[in-house]
Amino acid sequence: MTEEIVPSGSDFPLATSPEQQPHVFAAAFNTGAPDAIERVYEQAGVFVSRPGIPTAGADRRAANAHMASLGLPIEVRPRHVYVADDIALLIVDWTIAGTTPDGEEIDIRGTATDVARRGGDGTWRYIIDNPWGTATQGP
Repeated sequence: MTEEIVPSGSDFPLATSPEQQPHVFAAAFNTGAPDAIERVYEQAGVFVSRPGIPTAGADRRAANAHMASLGLPIEVRPRHVYVADDIALLIVDWTIAGTTPDGEEIDIRGTATDVARRGGDGTWRYIIDNPWGTATQGP
């Protein structure tokens, strides 16, 4: 079992093992703070905001901020973690569900295929975050 990652604002520990990475992402996402979410990506990391739509930099930040602005927590359930040296492939089931502050019912879910890399500081960050896995259409 992975230790619980408890954020404090945008300052929380980054993953020191690839198995922690999905949980660290969830902790960052659940703060609702775009700067916290950005911490779990390498500088050139890619976030697939919709199937077939890769984003990076300011566009990645905006896409994640949009999802976090729903005001609902993400729940993650890692299914598989495959590691080769400093690269990891993560297969993760995830769900964002509930009622937004505006009263809208949301139920978004998927199985992510993500790639993380261990940096020189020993922490893991996403280089590719694809929450839609092999889906050809998104919300």
